[in-house]
Amino acid sequence: MPAAKQIELDAIDKSLETDIERNVYELKRADATFRQSENGYDEISDERLDAMLGRVSDGPRREIQKLMDELQTLDTKLEVDRSRIHRDIVEYTDLSKQVMQIAAIISDSVKSLPTAPPINR
Repeated sequence: MPAAKQIELDAIDKSLETDIERNVYELKRADATFRQSENGYDEISDERLDAMLGRVSDGPRREIQKLMDELQTLDTKLEVDRSRIHRDIVEYTDLSKQVMQIAAIISDSVKSLPTAPPINR
């Protein structure tokens, strides 16, 4: 694996780790807020929980989207390479046939040449 790709993966891992740590902190804070409410359930806590869950899911969603984009890019590259290889094979086949035809013409021409007298030294 190229060093640049490894550094990029390490940065993504570090970013995910930071997001996870922040999300765990937010979950603990939200849990404490729920426990502090008198009836254990109120509108403010619901809104906070919804916002917190949105933040918790944002990091993984971004990473999944980045991976999907990268896979789409690789899929496109694979398709382009497949098309190029197919064209190269067709071109090679045509060229090979032409070479065989030329070789046959040369061979037939050489056969039809008159025989030369031997050279004396």
